[in-house]
Amino acid sequence: MTQPDAAPEPAAKFDYRKSVQKFEDKYIFPFLRIDKYVNRPVASLIVRALYRTGVTPNQLTYMAFALGLASAYSFSRGRVHAFLVAGILAQASSIMDNADGMLARARGQMTEFGAQLDIYLDRVNEFFLLIGIVLGQFRAEGNVTTLILGFAGMGLYFLQVTLFYLTKNFDRDFLKGETGELRSWMMAFICLAGVLNRLTAGIYFFFGLGVAIVFFQTVNFFLKRNKG
Repeated sequence: MTQPDAAPEPAAKFDYRKSVQKFEDKYIFPFLRIDKYVNRPVASLIVRALYRTGVTPNQLTYMAFALGLASAYSFSRGRVHAFLVAGILAQASSIMDNADGMLARARGQMTEFGAQLDIYLDRVNEFFLLIGIVLGQFRAEGNVTTLILGFAGMGLYFLQVTLFYLTKNFDRDFLKGETGELRSWMMAFICLAGVLNRLTAGIYFFFGLGVAIVFFQTVNFFLKRNKG
């Protein structure tokens, strides 16, 4: 979209306001913006430290992906101490997921590939992360009901993601990044469930929320039929 990855001039200074100039999520109330009040301030410390280095935004995207995979692996082990580590890694991945875009905007290095890479790896990351949570909790307690609801909740999550983008296509809405706050809340919820060792409650909640979201997405889509 602008220029390829390259470190800025040595005299350049990190501009926090420029780094956060992006589309804001219209589905979240202003006082519930976890990115604005939690993730971005922490991510800005990372971006400030890396701003004059040769580290690229895409490299931060890969780093966020690696942290997510490490979290998934830790969850899959099915041990209380591993859940704690996994929760922290999930939140670290979420913060790094903010840092890549902030670095790109601060340097003027936004690219279409970078934006798509972020979305692509986020979905892959979520796939392994949710599998790790479900399998890990099953290994910890051996509850088949939790296993079934966990995989059902996982399916509902990816169904609602698909429905979301199908609806955007129907609305001719081509803005990117408006789901960032929602994903950050999900990662924070995963972090909390892991740290507090409340994965079973989290799986049940995630399943119920998935049912509700898919229901309202479906209703909302059919309410748009007069537009077509």
